[in-house]
Amino acid sequence: MPVELESEERIKIPENVSVEKQDDELRVSGENGEIVKRFSHPVIEIEIDEKEVVLKVYRPSKKAKALQKTYKSHINNMIQGAQEDFVYKLKILYSHFPMEVTSEQDKVVIKNFVGENKPRNAKIVGSTEAEVDGNQIIVRGPDKEAVAQTAANIESTTKISKADPRVFQDGIYITEKAGKPLS
Repeated sequence: MPVELESEERIKIPENVSVEKQDDELRVSGENGEIVKRFSHPVIEIEIDEKEVVLKVYRPSKKAKALQKTYKSHINNMIQGAQEDFVYKLKILYSHFPMEVTSEQDKVVIKNFVGENKPRNAKIVGSTEAEVDGNQIIVRGPDKEAVAQTAANIESTTKISKADPRVFQDGIYITEKAGKPLS
């Protein structure tokens, strides 16, 4: 007796984006680049029709339906990233010692942070780019997760432990996520 389909989610593929599936890898490519992610779960099946990605769940539980929605969000982010960059903005703040921040190939180097002699390094993840412009760092790339992780790496590199944050506000802080200012 065949198992009946219980839940199905459909994601439309824009004309200028192509989606390919090979084993557990989903490859989304467009004008802005290519994003590859692995989606592997025994309950969820991913199929690609002509103009849609179809997520099917057989015998769904609450966890399976939640995972299906998560997959849908990830795939939507991949499609959006293949069309345009995700952008995070960070602000460099110092009151005690002037920081020197530079962007290299795979890391952001922060020198003279609170008077330290040794520079601090923040890793740039994937194909993300980080650009230093005065007292602002602009992080951009097609993969939303990689851009967010790079911004978090930069912010956490300048975290001061065992100091009163009301007095020592030196650091680099995320001010905008994907064009939306933080309040």
